[in-house]
This record gives sequence, structure tokens and C-alpha cells, in this order.
Amino acid sequence: MLITAPEVITAAAGGVLAPGYLELADGVIRLVGGGSPPRPPDLALPVGYLLPGLIDLQVNGYFGEEFQATTPAGFNGVVGRLPSLGSTAFLPTLITAPLAELADALAFVAGLAAARPAGARVLGLHLEGPFIARSRRGAHNPDWITEPSPAAVSRLIDAAKGQLRLVTLAAEIPGAIAAIRQLTQAGIVASVGHSDATAAQLAQAADAGASMVTHLFDAQRGLHHREPGVVGQALADPRLTAGLIADLHHVSRQACQIAFTAAPGRIALVTDAAACAGMPPGRYLLGGEPIELPPGDGVPPVRADGTLAGSALRMDSAVANMVTAGATLPAAVAAASRVPADLIGRADLGRIAAGAAADLVWLGPDLRTRATWIAGELVFADTLASDIVRRQADQGVPP
Repeated sequence: MLITAPEVITAAAGGVLAPGYLELADGVIRLVGGGSPPRPPDLALPVGYLLPGLIDLQVNGYFGEEFQATTPAGFNGVVGRLPSLGSTAFLPTLITAPLAELADALAFVAGLAAARPAGARVLGLHLEGPFIARSRRGAHNPDWITEPSPAAVSRLIDAAKGQLRLVTLAAEIPGAIAAIRQLTQAGIVASVGHSDATAAQLAQAADAGASMVTHLFDAQRGLHHREPGVVGQALADPRLTAGLIADLHHVSRQACQIAFTAAPGRIALVTDAAACAGMPPGRYLLGGEPIELPPGDGVPPVRADGTLAGSALRMDSAVANMVTAGATLPAAVAAASRVPADLIGRADLGRIAAGAAADLVWLGPDLRTRATWIAGELVFADTLASDIVRRQADQGVPP
């Protein structure tokens, strides 16, 4: 299948082909080029942008379903609908809970992920807590926070049945440095978050193997000119990639711009979406406890005390928001595709290049998802995209 587009955003450094084309076969991108294609295309996108599928490393739930308390039908439903948001791959995320409950939940969701439901690729699991700082707990229940003893870490790794890909923990709590080494030796990305660590403590965590900071600016020691804290060290340390919730509520437009300017190529856009994402205002759950989604487009949910509790963000909206904050579209796309893919060791995803998986998103001029392909198969198309695909297929040669 040969696809042409007015602009192809490859997610390589400065990678824009205008116009561009790519050829797909057997679920893989076989050929990428700019200018005129080698033959008439099978599909000619008339407007907008073709880009690699977006990869979300932090999703607590969506469409009314919380992964911490999901069912097979609920889990599969979310996996099937995420491509409508531009997401072609993601990490279901579980937050702080009593250790035994968390182990059971990890085992259950790992089993659902291993079944490979139709829709977005499930790349593994993200465990956010329970090894975090009480002083930076955010929406996490303080009664369930605990220290990362080797036995506790092993219990959760074992429960996840090889599906654990990322763990968020505080760098400064007792046992954290040893836990980071234990996680990285098991092939799991260690990310510092919900942390009151100093810059020196975060550097020590990076020395031990930590390679990420969870939701930059949120629930962590901020930047001070004499104590850079988690934020300052994350932006300055080339070993660290920082997740960023670019809903412009968790983090201001100016702070998003600062992050992209200070750490180019080291920002990974995430949604941190809660079960309320994609749903009307009302009461939902996060970590088994109630949250309230207020009215308003993209407004995040809150606990009863007003604490932000996850988001209602879409991945394509995160890209669009970063563009309004001053990032170039290629930089914003890379932060939502190649950067997270590379962080978790999936160099086959998150880019438009020969040999990469044919996971693709067509964004309209408004940067909203019009169509999504996974392994070269069309898995979502809005009304306009469906009409274009059908009409061009009937005509044989696009107009």
C-alpha cells in the first residue's frame, strides 16, 4: 500500500517531507520518500499530516474504565478506542494501593495485556507508586505508601509476569537507590516521581540507572536557583527523559515551552489520563477512590480537596497544545512518538522509517486524529476519512 500526504512528519530530527509518501507491506514501512511517489498511490491524503503513531507511557484509564479495577471487556474496550485519539501504543498505569492488592491488580492486568486485544498496542505496565514521598503524594493515598524493600520490589515484578516496563518511585526515600538498581537490572525503566529529592539525590538516582522523571513539574521539588530540585536536574541531566502532561492545566504554556527549550529531545508527552477521560463531567475513580471531572474541555479531574488527579487529555491534543506553546510540529510529534518509544527500548515504533512498524496517524489541519493505522491496518477513521478512503478505493486512482 502506497500513501501520499501533503506533509509526512517522520519524528527524526527535523524530519518533514512535504509532500511525502510511504509504502507499507506486511505491517512494516518498506519505503519512505519526498516529492513524487514511484507509482500512483493507493491512498492520497488531501490535507493535514501523516505521522508515526503516538505512544502514551502513562494511562490510568479512559472512557469510564479504570485499569486498577478493570474487567476484560472494559480493558479491551479502552484498547480498541485509544486509536481514535491518535494513540497506537500505551502503558496501562496502576497507582499506589496496598501491596497485596497491587500485586493482584498487576497480575490481572498483565494477563489481559498478554492476550493482545485488538486496538492500540499494550507495551507493558507502568506502576506509579507505592514507593513515593508522602510529602509529594498528589492524589495518592498516604496510608498505602511504603518503602521499596527488595522483597516488595520483587513481589511486584513477579506479579506482573514480565509485563512491567516502567516504575515511578521517589529517589530520596530509604531503599530507593537499591530499588532503582534492582529494577534496571530486571530491564525495567526506573522513573523518579512524586519525589522531594534534591538535584544531587536525583543525580544519584540517575547514577544508579534511573532514566526518566514522571510528569515534570507535578508532585516534585521544583526549580530554585540555589537548589535545582527534581525539575532543574531533570532539565539539565542528559541521562533523563521527562514525562510532561501538556494539558495546559497541570503545566502552564510557558513552563511547557521552557521544558522543550531546555531539554530538546528529552521530553515525552503523556496524558496521565484517568477513567473520566473521554467522558462527561461527573464522579469517577482513580486508584479506587473518587475523583470529580468538572465541566470544560480538557479540564482535569480533582479529589475532594481540589488536588489534581490525573487528566482528561488526548494524545493528539497534547501535540496540538505543545504547538500552541511554541514547539514545532516535528518536535511535538517526536515527543509523543519516538522519544517514548526509545525510552522503553522499542526502536521499531514511534517513527516513520524503512523497517519500522506501520503504526500511523493522519492528523487534520486542526491537529485532530482523522485516521489511524496499526501494523498497516486501518483501525480508526472519522466520517471524513472513511469517505475519502472509500471513494479513492472505488476510483482506483486518487484524484
